[in-house]
Amino acid sequence: MLFKHPNLLWALLLLLIPIFIHLFQLRRFKKTPFTNVKILKKVEAQSRKSHSLKKWLLLFTRLLLLTALIVAFAQPFIPGKTALKSNEIVIYLDNSLSTQAKMGTATLLENMVQGILKSIPEEEVFTLFTNDKIFKEVRIGDIKNDLLALPYSNNQLQLKEINLKAKTLFSEAEGTRKDLVLISDFQKSINSPTIDSIPDINRHLVKLTPESLVNISIDTVFINSYSSDNLELKSILSTNTKLDNTPVSLYNGERLIAKTSVTFNNNKKGEVIFTIPANELINGEIVISDSGLNYDNQLYFNLAKQDKIKVLSVGDVDSDYLSRIYNKEVFQYSNLSLKSLNYSLLESQNLIILNELNTIPIALQNALQAFKNAGGSLVVIPSGEVNTENYNPFLMGLSNTLLISSVKEERKISQIAFSHPLYKNVFEKEVTNFQYPSVNSFYSIKSAMPKILSYQSGDPFLVGEDGTYLFTASISKENSNILNSPLIVPTLYNMGMASLKMPEIYEMIGSKTTVDIPVRLTKDRILKVSLKDFEFIPFQQSFTTKTTLTFNDYPEVSGIYNITDEGKTIKNISFNIPREESQLHYMDLDDLNASSKNDDISALFQNIEKDNSINELWKWFVILALAFIFIEVLIQKFLK
Repeated sequence: MLFKHPNLLWALLLLLIPIFIHLFQLRRFKKTPFTNVKILKKVEAQSRKSHSLKKWLLLFTRLLLLTALIVAFAQPFIPGKTALKSNEIVIYLDNSLSTQAKMGTATLLENMVQGILKSIPEEEVFTLFTNDKIFKEVRIGDIKNDLLALPYSNNQLQLKEINLKAKTLFSEAEGTRKDLVLISDFQKSINSPTIDSIPDINRHLVKLTPESLVNISIDTVFINSYSSDNLELKSILSTNTKLDNTPVSLYNGERLIAKTSVTFNNNKKGEVIFTIPANELINGEIVISDSGLNYDNQLYFNLAKQDKIKVLSVGDVDSDYLSRIYNKEVFQYSNLSLKSLNYSLLESQNLIILNELNTIPIALQNALQAFKNAGGSLVVIPSGEVNTENYNPFLMGLSNTLLISSVKEERKISQIAFSHPLYKNVFEKEVTNFQYPSVNSFYSIKSAMPKILSYQSGDPFLVGEDGTYLFTASISKENSNILNSPLIVPTLYNMGMASLKMPEIYEMIGSKTTVDIPVRLTKDRILKVSLKDFEFIPFQQSFTTKTTLTFNDYPEVSGIYNITDEGKTIKNISFNIPREESQLHYMDLDDLNASSKNDDISALFQNIEKDNSINELWKWFVILALAFIFIEVLIQKFLK
């Protein structure tokens, strides 16, 4: 027990006064004159022992009365565990997409918000942050409307990020109680490999879970096969429980163009296939009806007639294999000899192949350097008899590469960099027992570019990065049999595809996305991206033959966006929210360290308030003083 005014307790010394009066009071005798015994005043006989007991009872009663009054004026109180410290509260409110799940008649997020509004006192100052917003040092009335209108966020913070962010929101003052309250459904996806503890901070966990854990998600859609007339779209769906047939609809804009159903296998995966006309403009949306999460019930994509990629090969050797690889449906391929080459054509190309030239004229070297600086892609295939003194200055300026010497011996091409972007989605697994192509001679090189294909000795056959590729040997039939190998087709084909990055049929929000638009912009023109009333300008870099758009922080809402040039739509691009939170797999709070673990927001804040509360006792001492007054009256009246 502590006192608000402890100095008043010195008044307890005054209790010595009545003690002295009772112990040392002087007795004065009264004289009564009389003439005889008849006129004596009758005196009531009184027991000396009874008289003494009454005086002691009155003494103790009055001492206790005065003591109770003095203590009451000193205002005693019993503090909570941390009532004598200043208190700081930081709240993390999880507004991720998984909080769309139902809990009763409302969603998890709505229940979390209502719990906060009902539990925090109006005068309490606190800091609250979500996955994408911060409300610092506010009262509940200041942010009530913001919380009620809080949107769902696809930016799910990890536990480690939550701790680090919360640490920056607490003050550096010492001697204060610091409470960090995490209100979330605690999906497994937010768990970090290592979670740093925060010293001197009490971490409280409040976990709310949905009543139903059934959810169906549209995971992806892609082109399964393609012909001149039709294409097949395959969509993969998943669920977290065993379900029967679920209807799946395909829309083009607002028009329903196909409908089917999906059956899930034992792995809780299902797939559907839609056949639609090829080369038709499709602003597609795949839709399901599901009582679980809402955000993964639709997936947007768009199909459009692609602009042809311009490929130019320069050389006098046979290039029929190039014309077969770069087909007319996707590419605009042309082949020119060195003598007939018009240098003004170079800047309009996307990919240029130097096909086994012995020397590269200086004028062509300068034009190719400008072409590369403008964002073009270049493939260099040397002949069997190159002039290294002519090649090396060009390669050195282009890619910090040198041809060292010619090696006249047969080598097999047996090593493939499967992780290289050229071979993305080419191999289902790392193949080690295919029929290796070989070369009869090659050039040893010194290069900082990564290896793509290598000989069994480890020397590189193909190196490249950032749109620059160099073969270290002639691939003509006289020197190599690689033209008969299936390996050459995806290698050269993907070089062409990478020279003009086509937009995928959809992109994921939150990941860095680059798209090449075959539009050459003047200095004052910019491309804009819009969806209904929302419009923004992405980061863009203009080259001679294209403009590269980079998406990172925006957009934040899924849908089909229009890319416009001076108000005219030139292309559509679809964005969807990642599906990581669709499985509804939750953490066990017993695996986390915390000061308390709760399933009710109100109960937690009541405990925090109790720890910070002060129980005042002065009223009880006033009541006690009145009781002693009543006891004294009883003693005076009834004790004779």
